Amino acid sequence: MNPQQQQLTTLQPTKKFFVGIDSDGCAFDTMEIKHKECFCPNVVHHWELQTISKYVREAWEFVNLYSKTRGANRFHTLIESFRLLSERQEVKARDIVLPDITPLIEWTRKETQLGNPVLEAYAREANNPIIDQALKWSVAVNQTVREMVYGIAPFPLVRECLELLNEKADAIVISQTPVEALEREWKENNISKYVRVIAGQEYGTKTEHLAMAAKNKYPDNHILMIGDAPGDMKAAKNNGVLFFPINPGQEELSWKSLHLEGLDKFFTGQYEGSYEKMLIEEFNSYLPEIPPWKK
Repeated sequence: MNPQQQQLTTLQPTKKFFVGIDSDGCAFDTMEIKHKECFCPNVVHHWELQTISKYVREAWEFVNLYSKTRGANRFHTLIESFRLLSERQEVKARDIVLPDITPLIEWTRKETQLGNPVLEAYAREANNPIIDQALKWSVAVNQTVREMVYGIAPFPLVRECLELLNEKADAIVISQTPVEALEREWKENNISKYVRVIAGQEYGTKTEHLAMAAKNKYPDNHILMIGDAPGDMKAAKNNGVLFFPINPGQEELSWKSLHLEGLDKFFTGQYEGSYEKMLIEEFNSYLPEIPPWKK
């Protein structure tokens, strides 16, 4: 257990309820700019995929923005994007030899803290060119994000929801974004004061975040995860706790719903059951599993 995880496990309740909040695409409208302007161009550049850049962009955006893998860790989505590219006929027709990223796949299978610090340490040990390239790409992404992504305010009513939930709940950020970027975005908008911890990819998976920070410290129906991606819902359900979806493309309406009724139902014991089921059914309709080019 690293020091960041220790910070989560030692958190003690100060209120009766707990709320975990995702950041990118949930609290902040940053998913589009990060993936289209920061992640994907660096995939093309660092993995030398200029010849098939059109298809790289389509795969990357589907995996990271417009499908059920939205919001997943960057290394998992890099692997999934390469998998989709390897199957695509247009790519095969160009005789492109995609990199064999088996070493990266093996690393993600045995490691849960999928961030640059852990990968950097592993790279020194592994002495593998694919691991080195993955690290270079990821470091470049972070640098591009620092240069490109700033001055973005939270979605409307995020601040009001944070104020409202803070009356009765302890809150933390639960994300797969690097902590440095999260802290910058939450602090520059003066909303970091509403959360006790800002947990990013260095803290482990979202499931681990919830388990360490809240599980067995609060009743399960007093724990709520707010997120915009199936991975957020999975983290909640893996821990047997509640989930409130921020629907992709309908974020403002989702935050309005949370502000007007969702938090009240959560605090009054009316959330679990038919209300949550209705929200999740709607959420599941937004993100497909099959890419449009396969239909």
